[in-house]
Amino acid sequence: MKKFLAGLLLGIMVVSAVGCGKSEGELSDQAAVREYDPNDTTVYIEDECTALVGSVDDATLTDAERQRSAELRALAVEAFNLTNEQRVANGLPELVWRDDLAAVAQVRAIETVTLFSHTRPNGTEWWTVNGNIMYGENLARKFSTAAGCVNGWMNSPDHRANILSAGEYGFTSCGIAVYEDANGTLYWTQIFGY
Repeated sequence: MKKFLAGLLLGIMVVSAVGCGKSEGELSDQAAVREYDPNDTTVYIEDECTALVGSVDDATLTDAERQRSAELRALAVEAFNLTNEQRVANGLPELVWRDDLAAVAQVRAIETVTLFSHTRPNGTEWWTVNGNIMYGENLARKFSTAAGCVNGWMNSPDHRANILSAGEYGFTSCGIAVYEDANGTLYWTQIFGY
């Protein structure tokens, strides 16, 4: 059951990642398909995929790692609240937090350690983590506080446009993840949806 839940979480995370800007959605010409068999209860989980769930509490985490994970989640929530403060200050409705967007944001935050770009390390577009839910992405790194990160986004026209997205096709939801690499550098990913 643990492997199934980890696989399900990873699937949600992989499906949800988003890149900077708004997109109507675009898929590659080919997709991977696995035949469905209702009698097959086998769950396939690779260790490297399980490792992507960096902020999810796990029995293998030490108390210190669990504490740091909670601190990183608190930074993500603080950045979300500050984002909503910016929206309200500009006469816009607050965004709704979505766990599925936060899960894909976690995947993208981890990926940006390898390649700090709206292109994924495997060469695909940012939204291919989950093209069904990802419609905007803001990235940041090396900010130590949520306030610094959100201020940085607000001082950039493109990132600001995502945060203040409004109108008929304005973003209505958001998920944020913060990942810390081995050197202590923080990588921030903000994913927007409808």
